[in-house]
Amino acid sequence: MSQMPQQAAVRKCPSCEEPLEPGDRFCGACGYDLSVVPARPEDSPTLVVNGAVPAPDGVDWPVARDSDGHGRPAPVHAAAELPGTDSGGSPLPPPPPPPAPPGAPESVAPGVRFDRPDEPDEYPLQAPDPRLTAEQEAAAQDAAAPAQAAHAEPAAAEKVCVACRAGRVDDDGYCENCGHAQPRERDHMEQESGPIAAVSDRGLRHHRNEDAFSVGCTALPDGAPASVAIVCDGVSSATRPDDASLAASRAAGESLLGALPRGTHPQQAMHDAILAASHAVNALADEPATAREQAPHQNAPACTLVGAVVTAGLLVVGWVGDSRVYWVPADRSTPPARLTEDDSWAAQMVAAGLMNEAEAYADERAHAITGWLGADAYELEPHTASFKPDRPGLVVVCTDGLWNYAESAEEMADAVPLDAAARPLHGARVLVGHALDGGGHDNVTVALLPFPAPPQGAGSA
Repeated sequence: MSQMPQQAAVRKCPSCEEPLEPGDRFCGACGYDLSVVPARPEDSPTLVVNGAVPAPDGVDWPVARDSDGHGRPAPVHAAAELPGTDSGGSPLPPPPPPPAPPGAPESVAPGVRFDRPDEPDEYPLQAPDPRLTAEQEAAAQDAAAPAQAAHAEPAAAEKVCVACRAGRVDDDGYCENCGHAQPRERDHMEQESGPIAAVSDRGLRHHRNEDAFSVGCTALPDGAPASVAIVCDGVSSATRPDDASLAASRAAGESLLGALPRGTHPQQAMHDAILAASHAVNALADEPATAREQAPHQNAPACTLVGAVVTAGLLVVGWVGDSRVYWVPADRSTPPARLTEDDSWAAQMVAAGLMNEAEAYADERAHAITGWLGADAYELEPHTASFKPDRPGLVVVCTDGLWNYAESAEEMADAVPLDAAARPLHGARVLVGHALDGGGHDNVTVALLPFPAPPQGAGSA
């Protein structure tokens, strides 16, 4: 997804695109003052549809504070500021008071990872197209039933072709019915957990899937349902990006599913989950000194993270990096919205007013991320935000492998099937297929969560 970590300095002049030398303060060609390159934007929850969009009437969207008083962006909201309630109308228990901030030095200029390394046009053993209609799914189940009954082995051991959904997969990895080569385990992953679902696919250009996800359902102390989804995108230029995304998604998911039943406020639980994910990724960098001497060019494993917690009346999102969360109203009568702000070069340019959104994301530097999880991250700044929608809807949690092909909130809403809240697994497959139709240049991962959280036991129709 990203290239090697770089310093925050610009390698080309933003004005004339002439190459720059290390330490240059002015462009030698046009004299452009390089000190005007903006700092990273302030952390705030956003409802962005190619610019600011007013919230729908009646929705109590929280408002972020401007600063912590030291020049650094303040957290979007402290958990104690949010009037979260459980399904019975009782207030959620407040989180423990935060520790006093250590006497740390002023913020260091953020680092940058540049996205989109060169990739060959095609790789062998492409992942299959995951899109299937409901009729094809039903036909596949009917066709697979006689084969499952004929074998004494458990059904879990009988692999069915991901392409035709009818043939048995032979020991050589090919379908006996259509002959399609089956993807590796992480090339295409699907999971449904009660009313939520997630799908991850390698895409059409990458040689492996460096994304990972974690989904699950739990209950608050009063028994009210809560849904959790975490999506992570490995930084391609880092060492072992697939391990980083897997470790982060598992750690964050386990942290959330463990904290919510204990009564931890969802926003505090999300913040703690991001820290747990960071520790898990940092641990991957711990290796013997001899290993580092043999491979001095290797850098620390790294990934981005985005997640959502949905309860009966509260939607909490958290992120580090450029993966996103979108809100799509069920009745489509009110505008959809993007609920996260990218940690990226493009977002900084837009926030500083130097480019509009279309210009920034068309630039080759657009996907240079300025925030990530990893031992070489300059400063971890988990972003969290809470929302209280006044109507049912769908929460879309995805990597840039999807939103590159549906960037604005309206485009994402158009790509989401109308019945996605009732059939989240089918909806996730359709969205992955939308990215593959667009070119599939990156790994694609998406998780869908209906809002409000349905009672446990509900699932796809």
